[in-house]
Amino acid sequence: MSAFALRAQPALLGSAARLSGHRRGGRRASAARPRRAAGVAYPTSAAASADASGGAGDGESQRSVATEVTPTSTTATEVEVAAAPAALSIKELSAPVLASHGDAAAAAARAEGAIAQTSTAVAVAAAPAPTPPKSLAASIPTPVLGAAVLLAASLGVKTILDKPSRAYTDGPGEGKVGSVGQEYDAWTEEGILEYYWGEHIHLGYYSDEDMAKGAGTLIGCNVKNFIEAKFDFVDKMFEWSGCPPEPARVLDVGCGIGGTSRHLAKLLGTKSQVQGITLSPNQVERATELAKTQGVENASFQVMNALQMEFEDNTFDLVWACESGEHMPDKKKYVQEMIRVLKPGGTIVIATWCQRETPPAFNAVEQANLKFLYEEWAHPYFISIEEYVRLMEGTEAMATVGSANWVRETIRSWRHSIWVGVYDPWPVVFAGPRMWYKTVREIVTLERMHRAFDCDLMTYGMMKGTKKVAPEPKKAGWFS
Repeated sequence: MSAFALRAQPALLGSAARLSGHRRGGRRASAARPRRAAGVAYPTSAAASADASGGAGDGESQRSVATEVTPTSTTATEVEVAAAPAALSIKELSAPVLASHGDAAAAAARAEGAIAQTSTAVAVAAAPAPTPPKSLAASIPTPVLGAAVLLAASLGVKTILDKPSRAYTDGPGEGKVGSVGQEYDAWTEEGILEYYWGEHIHLGYYSDEDMAKGAGTLIGCNVKNFIEAKFDFVDKMFEWSGCPPEPARVLDVGCGIGGTSRHLAKLLGTKSQVQGITLSPNQVERATELAKTQGVENASFQVMNALQMEFEDNTFDLVWACESGEHMPDKKKYVQEMIRVLKPGGTIVIATWCQRETPPAFNAVEQANLKFLYEEWAHPYFISIEEYVRLMEGTEAMATVGSANWVRETIRSWRHSIWVGVYDPWPVVFAGPRMWYKTVREIVTLERMHRAFDCDLMTYGMMKGTKKVAPEPKKAGWFS
């Protein structure tokens, strides 16, 4: 007679049986039993039922059962059940129970893979869904978040507005008007500058009496008309120049749309002929149109480069330059050309924005401010009042040279030009987003100009002089 021992943990034996069944084409291992030996009775106890069901669902998975069957006779069977160890290793669990299970090592590998897959599946199924992290914005109080967004937006806008956008890039030549001419062409086409500044694209003049009444301030915006202040400037500039009355020929260098040229033509009378020059074709067209509309026949306009004027030497009795020197890339040539075309005994008068004299040298903040003022309105650079005087004297053609600083008389203009827009914003409002943006840039620049003149970084230069009269040739004679 033969004897055998069966020891297994029901749940794991079921898993091993299922793996073996898959290998045999899907046939369950628990259904494969050894052939009955003659004269041996097989148990029908709970342990045998557990073997048939794979150990699943019987509630006894935490208990190991060992069954030993010893045949004593053809009719007697003794079954002994003993408690198994609390835990078995994977190697022990994967040992072949029946000969049909095959190689022990392969069985162990299959069992270990099955356990790993089962453990992973259970772990994944049992793991709770991850809680999404709370966003930073959700943890910040709404008022604080709103203030932060507003601050970031403000800093972004400030960064954009602090970066100059219209630097001087090139001068006229080869059929081009250069960056200065392009800017003035654009301003003329838009019409906004003419609407607020009138026919004169330069600062106005404010007397002590005007300023005492609050002229040029927000509250006193209408104490003095902004455009009228510009006419006053022309009158005061002509008076200060010391030019004799009724000069026969007058040259307006950088005439804009001809406001000063036409005003001088009316002021001096028909005996004087006023010639205006500018780099902007659009300005020449507009100036000519306004002269015709106003019936001013003794004023004419043409496109010309002030650094290479086409006029003959000694042509004009009065050379007038109001706020054109700022755009000149060569200040020395600018002065020399104007004095060249000035008649001997004639008068030259210049009004222009200047930077303070050095030394002391400009500090980092001053340099940054000057850079912005250069590059926002197409200015190559500024020089000081003293440097203009040196340039005029350096020609050795001048009999007299004088200068003055008119910051006090003109500084109200910067903010006055802003306040007129505050009182009458509709032309800009109806012009659309592009003009809104450009106007904001202009306001920023006007305010920065005001501050630069207010702290003496910038000065308002007034220069004048009289050209030498050529000595008369000596007459031949005994006493020559």
